[in-house]
Amino acid sequence: MSLNHEQTLNGFTYSTDKDKLDINYIHSFLAQRSYWAEGIPYSVVKRSIENSLCFGIYEEKKQVGFARIVTDYATFGYLADVFIDEAYRGRGLSKDLVNFIFRLDALKMLRRIVLVTRDAHTLYAREGFTPLNTPEGYMELRRQDIYKTFTNKI
Repeated sequence: MSLNHEQTLNGFTYSTDKDKLDINYIHSFLAQRSYWAEGIPYSVVKRSIENSLCFGIYEEKKQVGFARIVTDYATFGYLADVFIDEAYRGRGLSKDLVNFIFRLDALKMLRRIVLVTRDAHTLYAREGFTPLNTPEGYMELRRQDIYKTFTNKI
């Protein structure tokens, strides 16, 4: 199964090629400008990218967006770290990115894909996402301040 896919749309390139990712940019955005990964160490971002199916958006060679899916490529996926640079918002890039992600053959047979979002429910509803059908069956182990607590050990 080939996982390197690329598409150019409206002057932006959407790609799964990890060699194109600007890990410094991704880390900077997540650590300083996201509400969900504030203070995340570089080493954790790097490891998360190494162990995920990743998606970059590029204007020429400049990265302007990112997303990743943690998956076993058979039954389950977790969509995470989706962002568009503030300077590029309002151009439909998030819609095109989500569309690109869910058109990949590698993800079409997954039985369940989940995500957590504070404010982008409408974006994901277009792809068929709904609130949890049985939320009482889900549990989480939440470590809210993990990056503050263990920064020297990560």
